[in-house]
Amino acid sequence: MSDLTATLGSSPRDAIAMLGRYLTRMRHAPGMLVITLVAPLAMLVLFGYLFGSAIGIPGGGNYREYLVPGLFVSVAANGILTGMISTAQDQQRGVMDRFRTLPMSRFAVPFGQTASEVLVAAAGLLPLALAGLAVGWRVRGTAGAALGAFALLLLFRWAAAWIGQYLGMLAKSEETAGQLASLTFMLPMVSNTYVPTEGMPGWLRFLADWNPISSVVAACRELFGNAAPVAAADAAWPLHHPVTAALLWSLLLLAVFIPLCVHRYTHTDR
Repeated sequence: MSDLTATLGSSPRDAIAMLGRYLTRMRHAPGMLVITLVAPLAMLVLFGYLFGSAIGIPGGGNYREYLVPGLFVSVAANGILTGMISTAQDQQRGVMDRFRTLPMSRFAVPFGQTASEVLVAAAGLLPLALAGLAVGWRVRGTAGAALGAFALLLLFRWAAAWIGQYLGMLAKSEETAGQLASLTFMLPMVSNTYVPTEGMPGWLRFLADWNPISSVVAACRELFGNAAPVAAADAAWPLHHPVTAALLWSLLLLAVFIPLCVHRYTHTDR
């Protein structure tokens, strides 16, 4: 029986206790809150007002309405960064070793952290949505589709948090995690978050079109009914079927990184 299967049957109280621990820790980590709450607002001002007039949208449309769903996905993708740094801190400070000595489910610790990331992301989406409404973003689709978009964002944040946690276990130190943070920050840049991919060089466009972030961004624009240009005929499959692609990417990442995290947490060298 795999490590994941063996631990799923354990008491959920362990996971709830770890969820409470990570939420309390997040409250005392202002830097993480800034990344989640303040940084997207700064990007909204930077791109929406400073650069927005110079960025064209195929077929026309309001650039800020085009931008806001991309910033929502940036909040979700930040789970890689925050999950990696938090896990690396626990590794370096010996917290993980202490948890391993306790009689608790091996699934509880990684689950608690990733679940807390989803709750923090939900809180982070609210001020960004309000700011988006203030600058002209609107939900032009149905209420059900909009709820589906927010659910998709939280699912992707959960997947991103598992990726970050695994990278944090590999990094083992805050310094290494900090160095890797710059790479994760570039992921939304190589996507359709801020600009359409049609004008990119061929090799870069290929990477951007197949970037999971691009699928989630395109899916959110479609579900919110925002200014999303029709995918070009030569665009990659994910941009022609963004909702399906976003769900598949999220589920695939979860299927890969949940077992990897649990195995790494259980068997990390002490």
